[in-house]
Amino acid sequence: MISTSDFKNGLTIRVDGAPYQVIWFQHHKPGKGGAVMRVKLRNLETGTITETTFKSGEKFDEVSLNRKKKQFLYTNGNEYTFMDMETYEQITMQKENMGDIIKYLKPDTEVEALYIDDKFLAFDLPINIEMKVMSTVPGIKGDTVSNLVKPAILETGIEVQVPLFIKEGDLIKIDTRTGEYVERVSK
Repeated sequence: MISTSDFKNGLTIRVDGAPYQVIWFQHHKPGKGGAVMRVKLRNLETGTITETTFKSGEKFDEVSLNRKKKQFLYTNGNEYTFMDMETYEQITMQKENMGDIIKYLKPDTEVEALYIDDKFLAFDLPINIEMKVMSTVPGIKGDTVSNLVKPAILETGIEVQVPLFIKEGDLIKIDTRTGEYVERVSK
């Protein structure tokens, strides 16, 4: 059994019979009453993300996941094809079963397929992914030290907010959990 005091990012627990992965957590002690744990959970069967609170010390069953490395190969309409990195077997997934990870998939991206009892649940992306900036508005000279941001379109078509010094063609790191800019990558 796992207690709320044992929570860490990436931990997989069973809540109401479904497997959930802890994405974010925060211990909170209100002025009145007992301490609680605020948690953001991702349902591994449906891909939905929910925020909830648990009483401090509440116990959960830990779920053991099997992870297999896969490599994203290509898309064909609404089908996404992956290759197992050990057996070289190819599997195809429908777009509606992929969830939000399709925003970060580009050819040759390595992901981990999550399995419980040999039943496929979901894909897990690396925490940071490098992507190329395809288009953005030019920054204003002299504003490179401030906290101002501007929109940028990346190679997969997603839009993120980046600092003003980022320009077209730059390679940047994106946090796949939040979809936010992390840093510019040196070439």
